[in-house]
Amino acid sequence: MFYSVLKYVLLGPLLRLLFRPRVEGLDHVPEEGAAIVAGNHLSFSDHFLMPVMLDRRITFLAKQEYFTGPGLKGRLTAAFFRGVGQIPVDRSGQEAGRAAIREGLGVLARGELLGIYPEGTRSPDGRLYKGKVGVAVMALTAGVRVVPCAMVGTFEIQPPGRVLPRIQRVTIRFGEPLDFSRHAGLEGRREVVRAVTDEIMAAILALSGQEYVDEYAVKVKAAGGAGEAPGKFPSG
Repeated sequence: MFYSVLKYVLLGPLLRLLFRPRVEGLDHVPEEGAAIVAGNHLSFSDHFLMPVMLDRRITFLAKQEYFTGPGLKGRLTAAFFRGVGQIPVDRSGQEAGRAAIREGLGVLARGELLGIYPEGTRSPDGRLYKGKVGVAVMALTAGVRVVPCAMVGTFEIQPPGRVLPRIQRVTIRFGEPLDFSRHAGLEGRREVVRAVTDEIMAAILALSGQEYVDEYAVKVKAAGGAGEAPGKFPSG
C-alpha cells in the first residue's frame, strides 16, 4: 500500500515534474515474470528515479546501513526503504555475498522484478567500474533474463557528498534483455560467471556511454580516490 501511494501519489509525480526524465526502451522490461534489471549506479537519486518510471514494482537489495542509521533521520530512512519493499543486505564478512544471492533468488522465485547494481556501490567519479559476479550467479541459477539499464545525468545532479540534488533533466535507458540460457547449469564455473558479468557490464556501458575502469569501485573507494585511468573493456 505504502509503495503504491509513494510511487503514484507522492514521490512519482514530484520526480517527473522536477527532473522530466527521458525514458528510453521501457518496452524491454517484461510486463510479467521474473527478471533482473542491472544498472549503473551514479547517485543516491538512482534509488528513486528509475523505479518510479517502471510500470511494475521492482525490489532492490539495499545496503544494511540504510536500515540502521542513528537518530530521526536514520529511522525515517529505514521506514522509507522498508515501506518500498527494499531488502537489507549486510555487505561485510564472508557470508555477505551468499546472503545477498539468497535474498535475490527469493525475489526471483516469486516471479518478481529484481534490481541490482553490479558495481556493488556508487561510482566515486562517474565512470563505470567492474561488475561483481553475483548478478550472473542469480541470473543463471534462476534462469532469468537480465535487462541492462543506464542512468545518464544522475551523477551530475547528485555527486558523492551532495545532499540535495540539482534540478535538471536526466535520461534512463533500458536495453534489450540478455538471455544466458546457453550457460544453464554453469553458475558454479568461475570463468562462466565472470564472462556473463562482463557481458552485462558491456551492455550497460553501451547504453551509458561512460568510461570504463577495470577495477572494483569498492576497492577504489577504500584506497581513497578514483581509478588511475579509464581501461578498455575486457574482451572475455
